[in-house]
Amino acid sequence: MTGAIYLKSNVDLHLDPGATLMFSGDASRYPLVLTRYEGIECMNHSPMIYAFGEKNIALTGSGTLDASGTAPWNHGGNRAGVLEPLVARGVPPHRRNVAGKLRSSFVQPYNCDTVLIQGVTLRHSLFWQLHPTLCRHVTVDGVTTHHSGMNSDGCDPECCDHVVIKNSTLLAGDDNIAIKSGRDADGRRVNVPTQNVVIWNNQFEGPVGAICLGSEMTGGIQNVYAYNNSTIGSGTRHALFVKSNTKRGGFARNVHVDRFHGSDFHGAVVFVFMNYFGQTGNFLPDFSGPFNLSNFVVDTAPIALDVHGLPGDNTGTFNLSNCTFTHIANPANNISNVTKVNYTHVTINGKPVTNPH
Repeated sequence: MTGAIYLKSNVDLHLDPGATLMFSGDASRYPLVLTRYEGIECMNHSPMIYAFGEKNIALTGSGTLDASGTAPWNHGGNRAGVLEPLVARGVPPHRRNVAGKLRSSFVQPYNCDTVLIQGVTLRHSLFWQLHPTLCRHVTVDGVTTHHSGMNSDGCDPECCDHVVIKNSTLLAGDDNIAIKSGRDADGRRVNVPTQNVVIWNNQFEGPVGAICLGSEMTGGIQNVYAYNNSTIGSGTRHALFVKSNTKRGGFARNVHVDRFHGSDFHGAVVFVFMNYFGQTGNFLPDFSGPFNLSNFVVDTAPIALDVHGLPGDNTGTFNLSNCTFTHIANPANNISNVTKVNYTHVTINGKPVTNPH
């Protein structure tokens, strides 16, 4: 049993086979630290594993981190009622105390350089499981996350540069990988993109998206390359899910997904839209892309592509090549306000898909 663990520079916290760290239900063992809740900076109880401004840190080994014991203090999800009014009043981050009112992430290096998370298993998380924030040179390798209830994303790199997520089994109660870069006004204040992300050789299972961009993407997301990923078990709702709105803004540029295998999708294989939760404002999202999707092998989904810009704010070009979609309930893709869609060697239910005129 332990409270919060703080990783200092040049330290590798290594969990031997069979080792389990059980995190305590005593809130006093989790000091106030600067963190982020759904894209907004605040002061909250420390994540279970935390570091701030450190260099060359690691969490490795084949042991287990278990957050089930944190339930007595790690609760609350009313961001709009608790945190957003503080932002609106101009309260600075170091005075936005939300302890006991909003949850803390499980593992969160913050403003760190050179981070390795390798081999470990996370279970019973009450919020986002892996949440590197404002970090550079992050590697997530061979990690296993679990279904842990609503809003327990697997891995959420936020405002990070040079991230590799590979060889991992990411199970979640929400999105599996959700790339983020801040929310609304506070995201514009920080204004740091997530960029240069490689997602390679992972397995996904969960109720929403395998690879997601947003919705907290106010600082922008660019240069994402995913290769040789797949769904397992009951699958996911979407293989690629890109989401924002005119309150959030942000951009999604230069996105490549190559060699994705999956089956039994519960929604569109590729779902892109700019009207997330119907929220509106004055910040048009920039989904200029391009979005390059190649070598998809997908069996069973309601529809292959469900892609929508806004009137006067098109999404960029979608290029699909060498893709095979079978058992698609609606073989006619649902597309609006998109600059262009190019199909090269794409079939849906055995029939070639031709480029729209």
